[in-house]
Amino acid sequence: MEEVTWYDSFLESLYAKYPKKSTLAEALIELLCIEREAVYRRLRKEVVFPTPEIVKIASAWNISLDEIVGINFGLVPFQMQPLNYLDPSKQEIINFQKRTRRLEHLQQSENSEYMEVCNKLPRPIYITSLILYRFEIFKWAYQYNHDGDEKSFSKAIIPPEINKEFEIYTKCIKNVSDSHFILDPMIFTYFVQNIQYFNSILLITDEEKELLKNELYKMIDYLHNIANNGCYPDTQKKVHLYISQININTNYSYYYTNQLKSCRVYAFGKFDICTYDLEMVLNFRKWMHAKKRAAIQISETNEQHRIEYFKQQRLIVDTL
Repeated sequence: MEEVTWYDSFLESLYAKYPKKSTLAEALIELLCIEREAVYRRLRKEVVFPTPEIVKIASAWNISLDEIVGINFGLVPFQMQPLNYLDPSKQEIINFQKRTRRLEHLQQSENSEYMEVCNKLPRPIYITSLILYRFEIFKWAYQYNHDGDEKSFSKAIIPPEINKEFEIYTKCIKNVSDSHFILDPMIFTYFVQNIQYFNSILLITDEEKELLKNELYKMIDYLHNIANNGCYPDTQKKVHLYISQININTNYSYYYTNQLKSCRVYAFGKFDICTYDLEMVLNFRKWMHAKKRAAIQISETNEQHRIEYFKQQRLIVDTL
């Protein structure tokens, strides 16, 4: 068969998802509902995947066809990375595992950077409190997981496989050499308002509300510790904390190392829309650091403002 460059690129993207040929074949058999020999003929390039199969694979496995066929309209390809946190499919778990494993080099990478501009507690910070992270997932499920069942907070249980990936993510992200967080000034107000709402519609009990309240106090203490010392207490890696003087519309972030450069926008509560396009990552990096112009640094400096800020957050949590 004549060599087809775009098809080779397509096959490479499949092997990037499943490096072992046997595993890839099994996944394709399950996805396309075709016989084993038909799959292997496609992988050997004896025949080409028909267009409907290519579209189905690209959609299911989040593969950019524009990148594969080399089309360039001057647009930056972003990819959505959805995940059902409470009832993930086997494929979603595999995709999530690949994402977290991709970050493992952060523990050895020198001069690595991470930055997040956020209107809610940044994931690397509040994921250290599983109950607060569980609350965020519960809130996401209430809004977007339409399975006909409004689960109470007590029934929103994160599967062990996802919890394990959270632990790996936390370990990796806290070993970034230099992290920057610009926080919306209303973050704790939003948290308190959300808890009060779910308590008012009886999806969170009074006892659970009290538990979340105590976790918020602990989180304030944890942030205060980071701000005082300018680093994560467990890894001693550098952290810069800023409070924005204007409201922030959503969370967005970037990673920047010798091996990994990506930027992300957080959509629909818990989904990431990301790109690895170098020019876009460099633009994100520049734009996000420019946000410091409208923010006050509270880590290692400006002690009076830092003390006042955390005092105010405790008073907000007191209202629960």
